[in-house]
Amino acid sequence: MRFVQFRLLKDTIKATRIGLQKKSGGIVDLSDALPNCHSMVDALTKLGGNGLIEIARKNLANKETSSSKCQLLAPITSPDKIFCIGLNYKDTCKELGFAPPVEPLVFSKFSSSITGPFDNIDHPDISTEVFWEAELAVVIGKKGKNLDTTTAKEHVFGYTVANDITALDWHKKNGGQWLLGKTMDGFCPIGPSILTADKISDPHKLAISCRVNGQVKQTSNTHQLIHGVYDCIAFLSRFCTLLPGDIVLTGTPPGCGGFTKPPQFLKKGDVVECEVEQLGIIRNQIV
Repeated sequence: MRFVQFRLLKDTIKATRIGLQKKSGGIVDLSDALPNCHSMVDALTKLGGNGLIEIARKNLANKETSSSKCQLLAPITSPDKIFCIGLNYKDTCKELGFAPPVEPLVFSKFSSSITGPFDNIDHPDISTEVFWEAELAVVIGKKGKNLDTTTAKEHVFGYTVANDITALDWHKKNGGQWLLGKTMDGFCPIGPSILTADKISDPHKLAISCRVNGQVKQTSNTHQLIHGVYDCIAFLSRFCTLLPGDIVLTGTPPGCGGFTKPPQFLKKGDVVECEVEQLGIIRNQIV
């Protein structure tokens, strides 16, 4: 199943709605079947992933709304936590000449950095070194603490596409702390939907790529992940309780512009497309 958050274009209130996107592209509005759930995080918290899927199944035959009448939003907004895993592709470490990290290298973004899959992104005036990082993102479906890799799998609700946009100059400033360079407004576009985990036979066998103005910048496969999806979730759960709607960005393959030779940075007018096999494409213009 593909879950989305969306707004009806004619809705003057601009309410966020929860939907199920069909193969046709049409959206089944689940909001009336989820009367006390006002976001995906809310629905996952109150119902759990399995409960949400069960309600969606019961409403599969409901009337579809054409995607042309909807604005797709980020499928998760205001999560409790956004985790990011750095240097997590074998081919990225090879490109940079770094030894693969023995344990996941973890940093974070604020939820205010999240933006929609097709939204424009403001180029921050305080940076001249903004670049792209296509990533597979994992959405947590139920609360968990001190998980092992087997139980971690049970806590995955689904997968989506993310772009871990980075300002390299601020990535290096502030005492070398990465946060400010990673979490500016709009620096975490995600979407276009959440594909439930049961539809992905193996998250470690997915092609991933990024294009800027139609030119391929990154291309790899998640089989290059050093620390797999379930390893990362189990590791993170040792330090804090994972909550429904939490997001884990699993790392980026080689070719992100800040570390190419010479470095390549985004400018106003550029269009960035990030794609993960089966999950779709997010497309954002820098303005």
